[in-house]
Amino acid sequence: MSEILLHVENLKKYFPTNEKDKFVKAVDNISFDIYKGETLGVVGESGCGKSTTGRLVLNLITPTEGVVEFKGQDLTKLSRRQMRSMRRQMQIIFQDPYASLDPRKTVMQILAEPFQIHNPEMSREEIQQKVADLVKCVGLRPEHVYRYPHEFSGGQRQRVGIARAIALNPEFVVCDEPVSALDVSIQAQVINLMQDIKKEFNLTYMFISHDLRIIKHFCDRVMVMYLGNVVEIGTKEAVYEKRRHPYTQALLSAIPNVKAKGPQERILLTGDIPSPVNPPSGCPFHPRCRYCTERCKTEKPQLRTMADGTQVACHLDME
Repeated sequence: MSEILLHVENLKKYFPTNEKDKFVKAVDNISFDIYKGETLGVVGESGCGKSTTGRLVLNLITPTEGVVEFKGQDLTKLSRRQMRSMRRQMQIIFQDPYASLDPRKTVMQILAEPFQIHNPEMSREEIQQKVADLVKCVGLRPEHVYRYPHEFSGGQRQRVGIARAIALNPEFVVCDEPVSALDVSIQAQVINLMQDIKKEFNLTYMFISHDLRIIKHFCDRVMVMYLGNVVEIGTKEAVYEKRRHPYTQALLSAIPNVKAKGPQERILLTGDIPSPVNPPSGCPFHPRCRYCTERCKTEKPQLRTMADGTQVACHLDME
């Protein structure tokens, strides 16, 4: 593997509730690394902590506990002024292109803003040229810079969001379900655009999605989350083919396999996802796991490294 760009250790985010001494454990003591130049896919059911993790690693929200090191610097210990200078190197593409763009500003104003904030010495003509280059890079026409967000389709708005994210040549971009709000026909276009931009700008992505097919197509490694915990992390080949964790098995069984000759096994999870306010004792997945043992009910499994480097949080023998 190449050098570690982002190191996360024992990261927690607990949100207070209306009840005293009760918290929503959105992210519950997770650790992982992201390597320079890779795309790490983050998957799991709604409410598992994917988006919260993405915001935590960018220091957009303050963690309850834990370490987030970007290029060796712990972001949680930086002042607001120091963090502002780090923003040039790390950006986010939001899920909803309808809500993430200011409706009162033209595309020119939206894309000029990062340069005005971080490069105040730039002239108006220089900024306009930068914006023109960005618009061309994401496949929009020059005249689009004078339009407002409501004059675009969803796919075009997301292209503006991508242009804004890469404006300052960052090294790391969190993609928070960037195509989930788009039509299927448009999703492929935006995914291909993001792949081209990754190569052109030498980016590192953390790609959050619930679409397992997009993750398989787009990502190098996959991190599976459940109820604020990381249950499996490894290369996409290892995760999709070996499916070691019972939750991963259930998730991936939902993908239709058109090449399969016989009937496919569909693993249906029983029961609802437990509340993050009162998570189960032991393994968080044990109430819905078909392999549950007494040990699973009392002892929380830690991530174990397999022979191929995949890490799995399960008491069962997964080799």
